[in-house]
Amino acid sequence: MEKIIGIGNALVDILVRLNDDAFLEQIGLPKGSMMLIDEARQKELRTCMEKLPMEQATGGSAGNAMLALAKLGGNAGFVGKIGTDVLGKFYAENCKKVGIDARLLECSLPTGVANTFISPDGERTFGTCLGAASTLQASDITPALFEGVAMAHIEGYLVQNHELMEAICQTAMEMSVQLSLDLASYNVVAADLPFFQHLVQDYIDIVFANEEEAAAFTGKKEPMEALREIAALKCLAVVKLGSKGASARLGREEVIVPANRVPVVDTTAAGDFFAGGFLYALNRGASLKDCLSCGALLSEHIIGVVGTRLPEEEWKEIRKKIKI
Repeated sequence: MEKIIGIGNALVDILVRLNDDAFLEQIGLPKGSMMLIDEARQKELRTCMEKLPMEQATGGSAGNAMLALAKLGGNAGFVGKIGTDVLGKFYAENCKKVGIDARLLECSLPTGVANTFISPDGERTFGTCLGAASTLQASDITPALFEGVAMAHIEGYLVQNHELMEAICQTAMEMSVQLSLDLASYNVVAADLPFFQHLVQDYIDIVFANEEEAAAFTGKKEPMEALREIAALKCLAVVKLGSKGASARLGREEVIVPANRVPVVDTTAAGDFFAGGFLYALNRGASLKDCLSCGALLSEHIIGVVGTRLPEEEWKEIRKKIKI
């Protein structure tokens, strides 16, 4: 199976399940938001969190997608930057444990952390300190990172560093590596729309978006109209429709699959696992319908647990269900 690598922020998720949303008001994080914080604010948060039960897992959008792909049996890799600290060691060891070929760079800053607060309704609120992850730069991107790679899946949060994104895309193109881009967040897209449009028009082969991100990218509020507009840029467009399922379009072929209703415990990584499942199926030559179904299956399972850790027995069940 051809290798797919993720490129993104190497973060360790610190997961906190809340009994109510009063704690969010206490720490000043709007429910459902993703706020970047500095190291001083990170220390303040950790002090507030000391008496709360916490879980720890590797995270980051592209990293989560590669975790899903690897657990399905895919040939997964990851490029990111960590610190030379305990959390960095944890990140590297966990990648090795799950079968991800981690091509990790290091720096003196602490490993990035995503403090993830999970409300009773499953909604997530993030206080993210990028730390070492924020220092990934254009000069770090070399052809060696793409050796033996067929496709690179990039998280949209990296788009805020234009020079880095240009280096990734140009180097990948020189190495004949296909590019997949997750639009990351509607506010990130809206804040840097011309550059996102440039990337998709000039480099990107596959675009993943949810309804809000697709609307921000195209200006079309109707998801299927947005899907068609993205696909018109000569890429494979995938728009996730939440409880209504997921859609994809390539050329004139357009497919929609419905979603199954399942209990929601935590929506952390639902979109990332969807991308991992979709890319796994695509890499194995599956139809668009089967790619969507594979992505949807993983999303349905991951929203039933806190964080990104599914029991191995559950992974065995998932692998049995995928007939590709």
